[in-house]
Amino acid sequence: MQAFAFEPCELPPGADALRAEVRAFLDAEASDILVPARARSWVGFDADFSRKLGQRGWLGMTWPAPYGAGRSALERYVVIEELLAAGAPVAAHWIAERQSGPLILRFGTDEQRETLLPGIAAGESYFCIGMSEPDSGSDLASIRSKAEPAEVNGEKGWIVDGRKVWTTYAQHSHYMIALLRTGEAGENRHGGTTQFIIDLASPGVTVQPIRNMIGDAEFNEVTFDDVFVPDTMLVGEEGTGWRQVTAELAFERSGPDRFLSAFALLKELVRVAGEAPTDMAASAIGRLYAHLSTLRAMSLSVAAQLDAGAEPALEAAFVKDLGVMFEQSVPEIAHQVIGASPRIDHGGDFEKTLAYVQQACVSFSLRGGTTEIMRGVIARGLGLR
Repeated sequence: MQAFAFEPCELPPGADALRAEVRAFLDAEASDILVPARARSWVGFDADFSRKLGQRGWLGMTWPAPYGAGRSALERYVVIEELLAAGAPVAAHWIAERQSGPLILRFGTDEQRETLLPGIAAGESYFCIGMSEPDSGSDLASIRSKAEPAEVNGEKGWIVDGRKVWTTYAQHSHYMIALLRTGEAGENRHGGTTQFIIDLASPGVTVQPIRNMIGDAEFNEVTFDDVFVPDTMLVGEEGTGWRQVTAELAFERSGPDRFLSAFALLKELVRVAGEAPTDMAASAIGRLYAHLSTLRAMSLSVAAQLDAGAEPALEAAFVKDLGVMFEQSVPEIAHQVIGASPRIDHGGDFEKTLAYVQQACVSFSLRGGTTEIMRGVIARGLGLR
């Protein structure tokens, strides 16, 4: 049986100074964001804000020169934590900086790094993830979108056909890193997949927004009809997609976004409860704070493991699963404690924030893999299946 480890982690020297620097930046650049809008945080799309983060050197900050400043994952953690706690709009660069850049840095070619990483670090090049598919959901072993070898106008590459769904902000992205079937799955179903960087401006790509229950067009369906992808855009080696995706998802499943997606509502709950909260409010807020603190310590431990070059897929799945349960509990607890009903259009800050988080939290379990998938990963990791 594999053991999981969440060793305590201390932030590096200078973290307090960096935190103060980020807070001063947010005071200057994000103080006018209304409270309900802060609840959207990492789905808030603001290209100008992302560009300003790039100018400060806070995107790709862990990447080595010449692509980044070579700072630690824990320093980046401080920046991300402050941005999310403040409800800053980070969606434009979010996926590119969190997942796509590190993936290209680790598995990509020198040409891919030189071509793509500077734009990500500048907050000017946006990526989306192409994993989930219709009839597959989070079961990536069952994907059917495929890439077949081809030569077009003398250039070697691949012809891509298929569909990807739940693709966050594909309508604004320049590239997708897609997991595609290039061979037989094999007995463990994990073989025969390869990752490709697809230029979403290519002929044959269709992006169709999917409006969610809140009315936002955050997700998309992306269709590929005979899309040519050059050989130079294959990431890693043919057939190694499963291993690369597993490593990539560790970045997605364990960050501060796994326990700060409902933070704006928690702050509103504390504000409305006031300086002399009822016993019920004090108990509820204390319990939420304890859960939040524990999740943060676990998340920091995973960040330290990633910083050391480990692949803590099991630990990241734990953080993701527990984080989703915590975040989805916040709206109901806030409603019970305050007694106010959610009102998306005409309420005060608490009611509007409650309304948004209550509807949005339904999708929290989808991001980075469903609860069922997470618990399958955990069970396999512990040797229980």
